[in-house]
Amino acid sequence: MKVLYAQSGGVTSVINASAYGILDEAQKAGLEVYVGIHGISGVLKENLLKINGKSIDGLKYTPSAAFGSCRRKLKSQEDINKLFEIFEKYEIEYFFYNGGNDSMDTAWKLYTEAKKRNTPLKVIGVPKTIDNDLPYTDHCPGYGSAAKYVAIAIMEATLDLRSMYVDSTRVFVMEIMGRHAGWLVAAAGLGWLNGIGADIILFPEVPFNKEKFLDKVDETIRKKGYCSIAVSEGIRYPDGFFVADMGYTDSFGNRQLGGVGFTIAGMIRSELSLKTHVAIPDYLQRSGRHIASRTDIEEAEGVGRQAVKLALDGISGVMVTINRISDNPYKIEYSTIELNKVADKTKYLPEEFHKDFEVTEKYFKYAKPLIEGELFPEFKNGLPNYTIFKEVDG
Repeated sequence: MKVLYAQSGGVTSVINASAYGILDEAQKAGLEVYVGIHGISGVLKENLLKINGKSIDGLKYTPSAAFGSCRRKLKSQEDINKLFEIFEKYEIEYFFYNGGNDSMDTAWKLYTEAKKRNTPLKVIGVPKTIDNDLPYTDHCPGYGSAAKYVAIAIMEATLDLRSMYVDSTRVFVMEIMGRHAGWLVAAAGLGWLNGIGADIILFPEVPFNKEKFLDKVDETIRKKGYCSIAVSEGIRYPDGFFVADMGYTDSFGNRQLGGVGFTIAGMIRSELSLKTHVAIPDYLQRSGRHIASRTDIEEAEGVGRQAVKLALDGISGVMVTINRISDNPYKIEYSTIELNKVADKTKYLPEEFHKDFEVTEKYFKYAKPLIEGELFPEFKNGLPNYTIFKEVDG
């Protein structure tokens, strides 16, 4: 029996831990294992890599998509037919797709096609996204580590600002990923658990009110002398338009966003005449493996192993989910949800997790277990020794 695994969408610092869980569990079951290089795009080109016999232990400590990712939706029956020709050629019986909302749509289409063709192919979705916006799961692998990165980054930047504000920069703005849901930008408030975090958080769920925002900045400056701000790339005006719409769409059909940090900083400079500094962590927040959460790493591997167990039990057409049983002690269990209930759906930051420009105690209770613990990579020459598959290049 043969397995095909592929990675899709925006990467995380722990997606390869899921890959490790799937590939290791499948090989332990005696299966022949292939990976698609650059996701479904690579599979369509028959760009497959056989894993059996290769060293995969380092995957657990390596960020980003070790086998290459893609941003491609299945839009034509021609592509679907081509994929099933490849599945038949390589005798693939199990397909695991590791991704977010759009990736689950791809998995759902392949599952429904397999049923229509009455083939034995089993399709399982494996969740990952730093956005934490997949419904029917308490949280998503990738979020805890990205949240930890954001929390630490804003803490350290705010300490820098606090040191220099007297006759230098008064306002620091950090632009955080998150198109529709404010889960990741909310993490900028986690530093308050240890005494310092973002003074103002701008959530995409809350329509941006320029006057109210500037009043809050002015109030914070008068109170403290400085102000640190975390802004989601996806904030919108009350009419629904993005504050930082770049005017075109990506390959998934999403509006391309960018530069909201500079837009916000420009408002502050022009209206309040304050010196500002802007930082955009961008890829760093989703690939910061050096400070990844142990909880996140272990759960990422766990959903991968669970996916293989489900497939071997004959289950198909589902995504693995994480159910929280308790907060203290923190305890979870794995379950499933039908792929079509997740595909192209978004879970927003609940209103009870934020108020005005801050996160609430309920958010602290939710997020704290997800960022706890560390599992550092091996270091060599003073740097992380990450696993790199040469087959991904070229």
